[in-house]
Amino acid sequence: MKRTAILAVGVAAVAALGISFWAGRETMDHSPPPPDSATAIPQGAEAGHDAAAHAATQLKQERQILYYQHPDGQADYSPVPKKDGRGRDFTPVYADPEPEPVPAQQAAAKPAGQSPQLSGLPAGPGKVLYYRNPMGLPDTSPVPKKDNMGMDYIPVYEGEDGGGNTLKISPDKVQKLGVKTEVAARRTLTRPIRAVGTVQVDERHLHVVAPKFEGYIERLNVNQTGQQVSRGQSLMEIYSPDLVLAQQEYVVALQGARALENASPEARDSARSLAEGALSRLRNWDIPAAQIERLRNGGQPTRTLSLASPVSGVVLEKRAVQGMRFMPGEMFYQIADLSNVWVIAEVFEQDLAQVDVGQKAEVTFNGLPGMSFTGKVTFIYPTVTPETRTAKVRIELPNHQGHLRPALYGTVQLAAPAARGPVVAVPDSAVLDTGTRQAVLVERGEGLYEPRAVKVGTRADGYVEVLDGVTEGEKVVVRANFLIDAESNLKAALQGFHNH
Repeated sequence: MKRTAILAVGVAAVAALGISFWAGRETMDHSPPPPDSATAIPQGAEAGHDAAAHAATQLKQERQILYYQHPDGQADYSPVPKKDGRGRDFTPVYADPEPEPVPAQQAAAKPAGQSPQLSGLPAGPGKVLYYRNPMGLPDTSPVPKKDNMGMDYIPVYEGEDGGGNTLKISPDKVQKLGVKTEVAARRTLTRPIRAVGTVQVDERHLHVVAPKFEGYIERLNVNQTGQQVSRGQSLMEIYSPDLVLAQQEYVVALQGARALENASPEARDSARSLAEGALSRLRNWDIPAAQIERLRNGGQPTRTLSLASPVSGVVLEKRAVQGMRFMPGEMFYQIADLSNVWVIAEVFEQDLAQVDVGQKAEVTFNGLPGMSFTGKVTFIYPTVTPETRTAKVRIELPNHQGHLRPALYGTVQLAAPAARGPVVAVPDSAVLDTGTRQAVLVERGEGLYEPRAVKVGTRADGYVEVLDGVTEGEKVVVRANFLIDAESNLKAALQGFHNH
């Protein structure tokens, strides 16, 4: 009995050992081989691959499809998925470029929930809203397009189309367009009025030498037209029987008055009256005072008399000839003082309202290059020439050096005030004039521009008066405003499209 029990225990032990050995072999046959240095996969690699695949799927879902293009790259676009004639799908074109693949190790190392695009891809310009006409016409397209001239339509990104009446433009585009602004300020506007004119003699300094008695020219001292004469200079020696008789009468009357100094008062008065009458006749005939004084001091009457020039000037016309007989009132000379001259300008009737007496005038002459003369308006003639529709304006100029000659042709420029006093004005390049409206672009901030309708007034000196719409101190665009206005017109057209 005891031997039987011992044998049973031995068999059970052998069986247990066999079962343990078989179980160990089965485990070794089904377990993976031990990793070595060349094929070992680090812990967490499988998790890294899963994270990269998830990020790529998420990035693909986040990328915006702008349009679909023909699979062969032809200029055939569609805003929705489409197939070509051969049944092939159009290729989607995204708003941003395709990102570079992210290594699995970097994808696994990123925190959970972080998109690869946010860390490894620079931000694009934004969502493309539409494509606008490159010439600013109110024509848009949801897909790329060309106009009749073959120019590509310009994409408009999200954020460039501001709300309200303000147009937002990126600083880069502002720099590329060359936008320039200027402050609206108060200015005194003067509008130059140009006219043509000719030099004429100052009529107040024009003199005619003519005798008041009958006689003959014994000798002619000034015998050339254009000759310069001085005041008191002898022009000619003349003989006149009436003049000799008048001298004799004055001498006799003067001697009788002196002889009757001790006579009765009536006799003295009568003699003095005769002497005064003879003296008045000599004076009325323009006999020089020196000649009369000589006769008064006991001189004898002379046969000839020297005729002196009454003014200094230039002989413009000479009719006197030596030896000729002359009659009272017959012209000998025409003498003009050219120290001051007139310029008679022909001003068009539409400019007459801007011309006033006392205005400054600049006159230049083709015959005097490089020289400019300054004068002022002294008179505006009351009539208009029917043939030319111009009015004459008189301008006085000094001519001390004698450069200005009568009938010289010149150009006149009058500085006429365009407005009464200082006004708010902007450069004329700032005004966008369509013929039916005028507008300016007001800068409201960096890259923000507001199209604003204005009422304009006088234009002068490269500026235009703003009656309404812009206040003093506001900045207006003076360059590249047509391009900005095109953006504004496009936005208004789109707003009208969306409203309808």
